[in-house]
Amino acid sequence: MLARVPASSANLGPGFDVLAVALSAYIEVEINPADAFSISTTGFGAGEFDHEGHLAAKIARQALGHSNFSLRVDSEIPLSRGLGSSAALAIAAALASQAPEALAIGTEVDGHAENAAASLVGGLVGVQVVGERTLVRSFPIDETWRFVAAIPDMELATDDSRAVLPKSVPFSDAVSNMAALAMLLPGLADRSLFVSSSLNDHLHQTYRSALLPFSGALLNVMKDAGADGTCWSGAGSTMLALTGEVESSDVAEAARSYFHDEGIAGVVRVFEVDHIGAVVR
Repeated sequence: MLARVPASSANLGPGFDVLAVALSAYIEVEINPADAFSISTTGFGAGEFDHEGHLAAKIARQALGHSNFSLRVDSEIPLSRGLGSSAALAIAAALASQAPEALAIGTEVDGHAENAAASLVGGLVGVQVVGERTLVRSFPIDETWRFVAAIPDMELATDDSRAVLPKSVPFSDAVSNMAALAMLLPGLADRSLFVSSSLNDHLHQTYRSALLPFSGALLNVMKDAGADGTCWSGAGSTMLALTGEVESSDVAEAARSYFHDEGIAGVVRVFEVDHIGAVVR
């Protein structure tokens, strides 16, 4: 059985730990019966974990109750870059092995229900964890949005990025984030209603900026090149620009030029919203 699952970008500025969008980069996990365990990996992460300790292998073994299967993983999603690679892999492995509660598995592995939910159902989603339940709701999102992802060639582990966050924040900062989120959702649903201030964040991006000293300048470069707004993608290291199809090429070129001029290795990609989510066949 084969599962194809999209990448995701969480937070989108003020939606810290609750908002995510599925993006048009994919990971495929295929699992078939075999006499003994075997694994083949291509794309991002290829050859790094080609053994039974691979995350997909562990999920499949737990679901199937044995290791007599062949596993193939092909990923277009960079690892530890804020594009939901772990959640997407976990969702794909769970579905390909017919494990129950794929969302729960993806959430447990990644620690972020919003990434797992976006990869599973596609589109723009919000999540709320209530006790042991994870509530998922889909929001409308304008078809014309494009997401320019400036992806540095450096990993930024979520645990490290979370470690710099304060244990408490000023009341005014919390209110500012809620106000921004209230403006962001209608702007994502209809680009004509979008205001750049709706991506303002006071809960995580400022505190994490020391981990990526170039992040602020890169966000400004993409904004100056015509992006409607910019933000971190998840916990980084990817920086994200929200724009339309026409403007996306200029924004992407500005990000590439910035990487080149500053001597930062990396790639820039333009993603569309994936509205389908996980596909199993």
